[in-house]
Amino acid sequence: MESARIVAGVARLVRDVGRAEELAHDALVAAMEQWPAQGVPDNPAAWLASTARRRAIDLIRREQTLARKTETLEAGESGLAPSADAEVGDGAAAVGDDVLALLFATCHPAVARESRVALTLRLFGGLTTDEIAHAFLVPSPTIGQRISRAKKRLAGVGPEALAVPVGDELTARLGPVLEVIYLVFNEGYAATTGVDWTRPTLCVEAMRLGRVLAALSPREPEVHGLVALMELQASRLRARVGPDGAPVLLGDQDRSRWDRVLLQRGLAALARAEAAGERGRYTLQAAIAACHARARSTDETDWAAIAALYAELAALAPSPVVELNRAVAVARAEGPEAGLAVLEPLRDDPVLAGYHLLPAVRADMLTTLGRVDEAVGEVDRALELVRTVAERELLERRRAALLGD
Repeated sequence: MESARIVAGVARLVRDVGRAEELAHDALVAAMEQWPAQGVPDNPAAWLASTARRRAIDLIRREQTLARKTETLEAGESGLAPSADAEVGDGAAAVGDDVLALLFATCHPAVARESRVALTLRLFGGLTTDEIAHAFLVPSPTIGQRISRAKKRLAGVGPEALAVPVGDELTARLGPVLEVIYLVFNEGYAATTGVDWTRPTLCVEAMRLGRVLAALSPREPEVHGLVALMELQASRLRARVGPDGAPVLLGDQDRSRWDRVLLQRGLAALARAEAAGERGRYTLQAAIAACHARARSTDETDWAAIAALYAELAALAPSPVVELNRAVAVARAEGPEAGLAVLEPLRDDPVLAGYHLLPAVRADMLTTLGRVDEAVGEVDRALELVRTVAERELLERRRAALLGD
């Protein structure tokens, strides 16, 4: 939970993301060694940050001469030379958030998209290399190489990589930043691996970063669109998990448990996004979420409108996952056979070859049509691919119900 904040704070000292992550890990190792014997401190987060900071200062001391070391440490509490401290400090003040400043750094233009996405999920989502690989359906060594390349590229850029952009440069870098914030949110909303189906703390952090961005860029419609999308999706978190921790699908959720404050905030942000300009990918997804938010039940949902919004989204940002979601809406609006027709081309799409939701969705439609044997086969396929314990248990219950067990 604290890893991203620690890395962000230390990065301002050493001005190297790779080293900052190593120092943060050192602090976590120190905690595992000391806390069992000495007890957990009253403020664990502060202890971790302070330990990582001290190790960063020790690193600076080792790498500088005695004279430079004295000048650096006396220049300011941050342990940077005066000119560098002013540069990084002013940039962080412009954003007002160390974590957001680190996020802009990982989205530096020098880093390729696939590498910055992997690095961001590692730093901000706390995902392992294997977990990121599963999320993007690529081999684990590939993700490891991407993370390594990202760190090397940032180190090659030098200290200015950690300077926060301003003006037009900030606007130009918004797209990648929005993308990775949403990836972090998604990992919280629907975890790709592990025991729990959701990780609400990641959702909360992603929403916080989105709100800070919205304050920095009030005229950017997609910033408001992303905030709206996250608020509307997060409003369902309490209802997505039952008392026993089991997943609760949308159609079975108790909508009285949806967070009304987040719903209203999300709808207000969506109104700002739509008033500010053309609908982009996040605004369109927020509009879809708003259709669910305004409906009193699954049956009263305007599925035709949702299918149309997914078609608009597919034209703007083509994706097999978007098509998969569109198929669900089409099945609801026009019947399961129409939904299966949309799914058919996706069965041979290599991107979805390891995606458990494709066979799971087909199983739902086949069940509605009474084709139980085929539905069981699709559930079995989904069970081979699923990674989270909660979703596996859900699929196993569905299989048992289909077989009448």
